[in-house]
Formats: sequence, C-alpha cells, structure tokens
Amino acid sequence: MTERPKDPRTTSPVRLLRRLEVEARTGLSRSSIYARMAEGTFPRPIRLGKYGVGWIEAEIDEWVRNRISAGRTAERPSSTNQQGKDEER
Repeated sequence: MTERPKDPRTTSPVRLLRRLEVEARTGLSRSSIYARMAEGTFPRPIRLGKYGVGWIEAEIDEWVRNRISAGRTAERPSSTNQQGKDEER
C-alpha cells in the first residue's frame, strides 16, 4: 500500500502570527496587507478576541511561496523575446 504524503498544514501544530510578524515575513506594510485582503489576494486573519487577530502561519508561508513562484516565472524571458534580441545584434 502506498502512503500518501502528509499535508504539512495538518501534521504541524497551527501557529498564529500577529500583524508585526506578518509584516516582517512578507515585507508588506500594514496598509498594503489590508488593501490586499480587501482585493482578496491576501489571507484573512482569524479573530483571537474582541480586538486581536492572527494569521495562520501556513497560509502566510504559502502566500510568500506563491509570490516567489510568480516573480520567478515573470523573470523568465520567452523564446520570442530572446530571438528578437539576437536579431537586433
């Protein structure tokens, strides 16, 4: 029987990050975090009490990994761009 890989979000204890830690991990400012949440492009926090909120660490880590992947994909020149540059030389 083949074992399925375990999802790290279910095997690791859930850790909640406060806003300052989220800012440090993402490089985003407070206003950028809330603007992206309003756009639906950033994980939403969970309420911890009357005033406190926290973000699930695994969701923030996944968002960062996705941004890295998107940035690296955008950096790769397409083959048509390379051909055009070679022809100009």
